[in-house]
Amino acid sequence: MHSGTDHALAHALATSAGEVLLRVRSGSYPGTDALKDAGDAAAHAHLVTRLRAARPGDAVLSEEGADDAARLGADRVWIVDPLDGTREFAEAGRTDWAVHVALWERGELVAGAVALPAEGVTLGTATPAALPARAEGPVRLAVSRSRPPALVQELAAALGAELVPMGSAGVKAMAVVRGQADAYVHGGGQYEWDSAAPVAVARAAGAHTSRVDGSPLAYNQADPYLPDLVVCRPELTGRLLGALADLGPARTDGGNRA
Repeated sequence: MHSGTDHALAHALATSAGEVLLRVRSGSYPGTDALKDAGDAAAHAHLVTRLRAARPGDAVLSEEGADDAARLGADRVWIVDPLDGTREFAEAGRTDWAVHVALWERGELVAGAVALPAEGVTLGTATPAALPARAEGPVRLAVSRSRPPALVQELAAALGAELVPMGSAGVKAMAVVRGQADAYVHGGGQYEWDSAAPVAVARAAGAHTSRVDGSPLAYNQADPYLPDLVVCRPELTGRLLGALADLGPARTDGGNRA
């Protein structure tokens, strides 16, 4: 058991991986695909190396690594997305990309951090943020800037909500934590590494997190596909889940993971 030190480690890992990504981003590459690949590889190698040194007995589930079934029998599994928002990372001047580091232990997310490297910000469970007061006006739904899921567009129409476009899943969840949005609802194409760290950080801040049908989010499953997600201010939980239930079963939108 490492308890409090796991929170600090998650924060340090997310932050340092972000620094690696900023160095990669400042380099010269023949195209955006090469830059994306370089960022993914460098951040993954950094996180795995640091975790092996700091927590050699723990398993790791990374978007960029081969899935080892041994994690299913492990008590502690680090669930990481070395670069969340590769599209935004590869676009000059964009800040809406992230690094996710979370720790799952015996059935629960127990620590996590989301770094927003281009902003120089890391939010984590080491020193949880408190949700700021909600701004007056319509509900603000964080949504993909390039591929808004049909589910969220229908939800916005039902609630009279405002769509707030932005990049990565981590950025959208952290927008709720930071008071830039009231909710992040996603209906198709995500995996455990897309939401584990954002969910850990949002929960620590007092936000509601669940599947779109209100059921709990489960991590370290044999199949890491975890397609839908709700992160919202607690006072909006009933209203959002009720509207989602009225829309019917959650639909999946192909490969849209944001």
